[in-house]
Amino acid sequence: MHAHLTPAVIVFDVNETLLDITTLAPLFVRLFGDENMLREWFAQLVLYSQTMTLSGLYTPFGELGIGALQMSADIHQITLTEDDIDELKARMSNMPAHSDAIPALTKLREAGFRLVTLTNSAPSAAPTPLEQAGLSVFFEQSFSVEQVAMFKPAPETYELVANELAVQTSDLCLVACHLWDTIGAQAAGCQGAFLKRPYNALLSAPNVPTPDFMATDLTTLAEQIIHRTQG
Repeated sequence: MHAHLTPAVIVFDVNETLLDITTLAPLFVRLFGDENMLREWFAQLVLYSQTMTLSGLYTPFGELGIGALQMSADIHQITLTEDDIDELKARMSNMPAHSDAIPALTKLREAGFRLVTLTNSAPSAAPTPLEQAGLSVFFEQSFSVEQVAMFKPAPETYELVANELAVQTSDLCLVACHLWDTIGAQAAGCQGAFLKRPYNALLSAPNVPTPDFMATDLTTLAEQIIHRTQG
């Protein structure tokens, strides 16, 4: 816990934390007849992104996403076409913001916090997914792990943000709905704010750090950060 520290910068994860990945579900329903395949695919994408980093290798997140879709199709004996891949790309580029994103970001900005993003996704041409979702105006910078060719939760990804902003990792608070992300951030010296969206929960096991902040919606999470750090 870092309750005695006041984070100067709030660092937001993007996919699923700010942007709603459930809008990808129609593709998985059409291909597999099961919307839960979205979660299987996303879990494989995260698993293999972390595997690449642990192995000292790097492939852009979007390319791994396509590969994970092909792998899922092969496992379930589904024939994947170029049109299917194009649909995945289009849907990933046009994910809408969660309804609690703008209210939460507005509160944090008005409270004087610096706001940035850190995503596993590679930089994209304008309009970016954040621009498409109407969220880019809240952030002074958007960081991609591509700059260090490692995926979260490698410590180098969080250190990238601190180094680029000329602050310490202890000045950062990472907001994410994936516990593996807040664990990595806390291990790197940041504070962790865990957003318990559906399909995400705490892991109770020895040496797993407890998030410094935790809530089921972004607005409440923002209010917790403001209250604890500004009294």
